[in-house]
Amino acid sequence: MCGRYYVDDDTAREIEKLVRQVDEKLRRKDTACRVEMAARDIHPTDAAPILAASGSGIACLWQRWGFPGFRKGQVIFNARCESALEKPMFREGILHRRAVIPAAGFYEWDHDRRKHIFCRDGEPVLYLAGCYRKYGDGDRFVILTTQANASMEPVHERMPLILEREEAAAWLLEDDAAEGFLRKSPPLLERRAEDGQMSLFDI
Repeated sequence: MCGRYYVDDDTAREIEKLVRQVDEKLRRKDTACRVEMAARDIHPTDAAPILAASGSGIACLWQRWGFPGFRKGQVIFNARCESALEKPMFREGILHRRAVIPAAGFYEWDHDRRKHIFCRDGEPVLYLAGCYRKYGDGDRFVILTTQANASMEPVHERMPLILEREEAAAWLLEDDAAEGFLRKSPPLLERRAEDGQMSLFDI
């Protein structure tokens, strides 16, 4: 489950750096990428920066988080890796419109409603895998989730599908590799309760 994440100055810098490096690797000339955003929490239905395929390279786009649901006012903001390819709502996006959602970290609440903050030790940005769809009011994205690993299990049974930095371009550009990424195990994360207590992971 991922219902709120946050971005900051490091997130913007990493987006710019990744787009520039991919363009240079592909020998594209349009390597200019400038991302400006305020440090803030991102909630479902908010507009946020994502990375998506653009021609042979990648680009930073602003999209709203969450697909319209089947009931009035419902928003679907996560998709389960294990079943996404079986669901018409997500299948086309997984196959052809994948996204990377950069985040400084994300939040989760335990059964006692205590808030926990998750980030990567020594890394400024998490690269969350997702996909998007086109709607009349603009493109919208969802974040893919998978089974929680040891760092997440004490708080919740699900967590975002997290890519390594060097995997981001392959997820976006290589259609044949997409299904394999859905079976990926996320890295261990650092967890900090809102009261300040910190742990790398619990076993």
